[in-house]
Amino acid sequence: MGVTTLRKARMPWRARIGLAALTLLGVFQLLGIASGVARAAETPSAGSVYVIPVQQTVQSGLASFLERALNEAEEAKASLVILDVDTPGGRLDTAEEIGKRIREASVPTVAFVTGKAASAGAYLSLNAGGIAMAPGSTIGAAMIVDGAGNAVENPKLVSFWSEQMRSAAEMNGRNPNIAIGMVDPNRVVEMEEIGETSERGQIISLSAENAFKVGYADKLASTVEDVVAWKGLSDRTIVEVKPSLAERVSEFLTSPGLSLLLLVIGIAGIAIELLVPGFGAPGITGLIAFGLYFFGQSIAGFAGMESLVVFLLGIGLLVLEIFVPSFGILGILGTISVIVGITMGAYDTGNALRMLGIAVVAAAVVVGIFAYVFRKRGVWNRFILKDSLTADKGFVSQQPREHWVGQTGTAVSLLRPSGIAEIGGQRLDVITSGEFVEPGRAVQVTAVDGTRIVVKEIPGNAANLNKDV
Repeated sequence: MGVTTLRKARMPWRARIGLAALTLLGVFQLLGIASGVARAAETPSAGSVYVIPVQQTVQSGLASFLERALNEAEEAKASLVILDVDTPGGRLDTAEEIGKRIREASVPTVAFVTGKAASAGAYLSLNAGGIAMAPGSTIGAAMIVDGAGNAVENPKLVSFWSEQMRSAAEMNGRNPNIAIGMVDPNRVVEMEEIGETSERGQIISLSAENAFKVGYADKLASTVEDVVAWKGLSDRTIVEVKPSLAERVSEFLTSPGLSLLLLVIGIAGIAIELLVPGFGAPGITGLIAFGLYFFGQSIAGFAGMESLVVFLLGIGLLVLEIFVPSFGILGILGTISVIVGITMGAYDTGNALRMLGIAVVAAAVVVGIFAYVFRKRGVWNRFILKDSLTADKGFVSQQPREHWVGQTGTAVSLLRPSGIAEIGGQRLDVITSGEFVEPGRAVQVTAVDGTRIVVKEIPGNAANLNKDV
């Protein structure tokens, strides 16, 4: 009795890894959604004092964390929110967003400066309902600088940020000139309370003691408990809100430098896989980089599932463009979908487009180098005829005809001057030097010029001359 063995069809290893990478990309996004659901399910402690650390660079990850923490405090009807501030500053647009959120909080807020409240950190502190400072801490130095730390002297930007600082200071009755002096080095500010004057070229930065004297600190406190006692809430439970593991990862992934690097790796990896197929690793690396990018943006609260779907649709269209003739339509739609997906999942559309432009240029350099090194494996080789049609490789365009020279035969048709002659038992297309030759007349091959066989008439009987000489 025969036994039939059924073998399961197995997916190629590259396809399996690629599928796993796509699955991982979706898992990153789902983890972001699940993290948000889990946080929403937490039940805060009512009437407590919430302590929220502001101890990182002011950027999108911090904005997302503070939004979540303040929401928890408001849902719990907290008695007080203490912002534990120790930051060197960060992005102005993010500082504006966070400052607005602090001002609009439905629970009382106090900024407790335990280290540095520099630049954007000073702005956040001024937007709180009160400011307490620990010994050795500082506040100020809010001058606008670029990514390299150099002062930005654009009058519009300096004027705008000065007004933002002034408004935040006036909100709680603080001297607005000091806030402006923290931003504008061209402003001369007298601080009579401490007997000092900030001259031109100087930026105001205040120690805890001086800040207290000039009204930029309402209380000098050493610990959170001192701040709580100052507000008369010593009987309340203190709840410390800490960033989750996902939020810490998101903070790292959403930093401008790493976000740009992930985009470069993602674009370069996908492009290399499309242009130089067969490796597998670049494509998988690219998908993982994009997965980390969307994961970070998702945890930060900027990217939803719709941005990931649009992005994956774009990748699919770009892949189809390689194999399906569409006169570039699929490629254009795919590129637009990828750009829309990335910008939809970003904190700021304009900034995302700038980063994407830089990433495309950087990725193009990487892809160009990679394509040159592996140019013999590129997809373009499918459209290039690489075989040389040479005689040494067996390609012969026509049989050599030089051996016909000197042979004789008979004109089969009228040669005027071209026609057909039978030479050596073969019917050949021949031509004379211009004279006409009647059928049946003897002819002899005098020359061969490429495909032309030149003959001339030989007087006599054609039948007797139809032989080699």
